[in-house]
Amino acid sequence: MVTSFGFKENASDQCIYLKKNESHFIILVLYVDDILLARSSVELLTKTKFMLNSHFNMKGLGDAPVFLGIQISRDRSRGILGLFQRGYIDKVLKRFNIHSCSSCAAPVQKGDKLSKSQCPQNDNDKVEMKKVPYASAVGSLIYTQVCTRPDIAFVVNALGRYLSDPGLDHWKAVKKVFRYLQGTKDHMLTFKKSDQLQVIGYSDFDFAGCPIDRKSTSGFIFMMGGGAISWKSVKQTLTTTSTMEA
Repeated sequence: MVTSFGFKENASDQCIYLKKNESHFIILVLYVDDILLARSSVELLTKTKFMLNSHFNMKGLGDAPVFLGIQISRDRSRGILGLFQRGYIDKVLKRFNIHSCSSCAAPVQKGDKLSKSQCPQNDNDKVEMKKVPYASAVGSLIYTQVCTRPDIAFVVNALGRYLSDPGLDHWKAVKKVFRYLQGTKDHMLTFKKSDQLQVIGYSDFDFAGCPIDRKSTSGFIFMMGGGAISWKSVKQTLTTTSTMEA
């Protein structure tokens, strides 16, 4: 139905639709029954809302303060848009009963090591770890880093490698990330209005960083409008023999 009104589906993300009209555009973001609209023309917005209301029973809420747990901050006088997850982080901390924890300066520090040798070594350790909601906690951290927090991408990727058999040291590392988020709830991605939008990318890697299989970890981040728009930290699938190959 949306495409019949002139919207084109995004090839990379099928929840995003774009419509262009001469020099103006409107973007429609759809998630189940929630819709977010971003436009350059009030006229296009009015026509789109009329089209949607004629097909669905809808309620307009005005400027969206939050969408899928992502809070939206606007400073129109300076042309700045901010995205952050304070409310979601508070809910997660309460869910795991660590909302009163003290904060820490970084989610991971030099010298911190995670490895398979820290996995449970006997049946008693395995029984004890069954009481720990490790997978659920890491899942909450994954959602946080995917949406607005590239600063925890590296450690969350590392923690995700032990979902099938986590140990106590892995759980301590998870709680350290939560402590970091406790003190940085209001950190946000900020984007500034500009007449010339340019995508800038950075990438880096370590060499043979995993002590078990000697595989490297790659990372990248892309920026536009002064803020991050895409980022990832991932363990490489092959074992490399040089920094150039990594």
